[in-house]
Amino acid sequence: MTAPDILGPENVALPATDPASAVPTGSTVARAARPALLTVDDLHVHFVQSSGVTRAVEGVSFSVRRGEILALVGESGCGKSATALALMRLLAKPAGRVVKGRVMFDGVDLLALSEAGMRERRGRDISMIFQEPMTSLNPVLSTGEQLMEPLLAHLGLNRQTARARAMELLTMVGMTDPARRLEQYPHHLSGGMRQRVMIAMGLACNPKLIIADEPTTALDVTIQAQILELMRDLARRLDIAMIVITHNLGIVARYADAVNVMYAARLVEQGGAEAIFGRSSHPYTVGLIESIPRLDRPRQARLATIEGMPPDLMALPSGCRFAPRCPRRIEKCQEDPPLETVESGHLAACWRAAELFAGAGSASPAAATAASPQSFADAAVRVSVRDLKRHFTVSAGRRWFGGSATVKAVDGVSFDIRQGETLGLVGESGCGKSTIGRAILNLDAVTAGSILVDGQDIADKRARDVRRRTQVIFQDPFSSLNPRMNVREIIGEALAVYRLEPDAPHIEARVQELLGQVGLMSYMADRYPHELSGGQRQRVGIARALALKPSIIVCDEPVSALDVSIQGQIINLLDELQQTLGLTYLFIAHDLAVVRHISHRVAVMYLGRIMELADRDELYRNPRHPYTQLLLDAAPVPDPVIERRRRPQVAKGELPSPINQPRGCVFSTRCPMASAECSAEVPPLREIAGGHHVACIKVQPC
Repeated sequence: MTAPDILGPENVALPATDPASAVPTGSTVARAARPALLTVDDLHVHFVQSSGVTRAVEGVSFSVRRGEILALVGESGCGKSATALALMRLLAKPAGRVVKGRVMFDGVDLLALSEAGMRERRGRDISMIFQEPMTSLNPVLSTGEQLMEPLLAHLGLNRQTARARAMELLTMVGMTDPARRLEQYPHHLSGGMRQRVMIAMGLACNPKLIIADEPTTALDVTIQAQILELMRDLARRLDIAMIVITHNLGIVARYADAVNVMYAARLVEQGGAEAIFGRSSHPYTVGLIESIPRLDRPRQARLATIEGMPPDLMALPSGCRFAPRCPRRIEKCQEDPPLETVESGHLAACWRAAELFAGAGSASPAAATAASPQSFADAAVRVSVRDLKRHFTVSAGRRWFGGSATVKAVDGVSFDIRQGETLGLVGESGCGKSTIGRAILNLDAVTAGSILVDGQDIADKRARDVRRRTQVIFQDPFSSLNPRMNVREIIGEALAVYRLEPDAPHIEARVQELLGQVGLMSYMADRYPHELSGGQRQRVGIARALALKPSIIVCDEPVSALDVSIQGQIINLLDELQQTLGLTYLFIAHDLAVVRHISHRVAVMYLGRIMELADRDELYRNPRHPYTQLLLDAAPVPDPVIERRRRPQVAKGELPSPINQPRGCVFSTRCPMASAECSAEVPPLREIAGGHHVACIKVQPC
């Protein structure tokens, strides 16, 4: 097997480059010369409630041309989705209302149209792809009925013609066996397939503009790449304008032509993708970009973060709204900065934009402190997993026909985690990552194999203390906290149950100590989960896990639900706690850059099996399994110059059903190197170099 074509600055594998794609193409120049298809002018959106007025969008102006992809980025609550819903006139009534502005689309002011006139435009000329396809698709209507609905309503096709068009659309978005898919319901489809259906619905009436609100947030990295490559290809080929709302700056760098950065209801910077990433002229944009762990640069000891929280949109501060969080604020920032030109086509709302544009005060990647490698060879083994299997029996077919099938969620997994070490567990949804975490926590009974924690078998009923010493940080901090308990009660509950403190005053002192450890103020002990931000709720979840003084913590996607600026804060906190308390982590995630930053070793899973296991730096520098290479290839880098030189290899096909797994190597149906012998037997996980294990018959020992 040959290594990837080129290596990044820290020898992280990157795919081949295409020198010809490094320069703007004629089509890009042609798009820039066209008149705008959509022009938004001074848009203001308010949500009027009994508690006050939320100014969700203020003075937003931008334009989009045919064939252009515009990205709208910023933290949660900054006004991105409110802007999109206002363009579609889908704001929640009666609270949501456009109080000022114009939205000119193809020469027509959408805000001046009647409801009937807007319905004619919506779905036909302008379509929207919503964030979560499972909640956007009707569960009681088949895929075919939902695809045919806009064709019947807007184009007046008969059912036979509409069905043929629906099959054509499914084929266009890369779905196999379209005739069968039309008869299926949303719950029959995978996440990637449902998102393809949403895209097909958006394309149904040949729209001129598509608005995609976080179109790939719920998808795995390989499916993300498939969907976004498809959307970019369709935009170029069919000359469709697109507005993509996202918080993933890697995606923006790879696919966007222009970028609008929003903060606290306003645009703070806008321009071409290369200008925004390469010559950022607003401190907020700089902070967002620097907060991202990157695969193409040396791993840093700490991630840069944006401290603090965005302001309350019901009580906005005077002057620059970013000033309370800005490391570069000056006296002038007490005045409201206008959005002004820093170069042709590049605008920023900052009094120090010219300095930032010139490079003054911007952080240099080389100036950051690089992380030194650590060795855990002599450390004690905290967790030992051997030949772990967790199988589930599920019904097969319809209930009245009976029958059952076996889902092999985890099938023969073995690994160790040593004292003070972090093992990263990565892979697509459904590969068995969380099932392993639940098994280590003794929340799921194992089918076969053993799990030892500090030498004790967790299946032994006498090992009750293991539960206390093994804690968890959940993915969704809101749903994992009791909404009827305040922070003091949430953290103190375990202390009282296990009687770790003698009385209420000692419990209170311990709660305050834990709040301080995770960076929360003491007064937050009286707050309830709904009164906290996402990052603050996750800090409470970490404090709760620390309350019982554990030695091992299972981190199950602990930052995936957080904004990029908050992610860095939580990752740095977990790093600090590990160094201070000697904690051992099993870190479950799908973000390869985050895993690389926090982990010491990494295990890559696919359909219940480990495909590759190695030291972090070795795995990212020299990925040997084809699946690991595809995962790394699919992960975007937040740099449009690099991204436009890459030729990412998109994984073929969908993740197979865990009920009906492929014979032999489970990855053989999607592997670009698969041959007949790959289906003959299951490849064992074998060591090919010191500490580097791979489950592939094509990979030979070094």
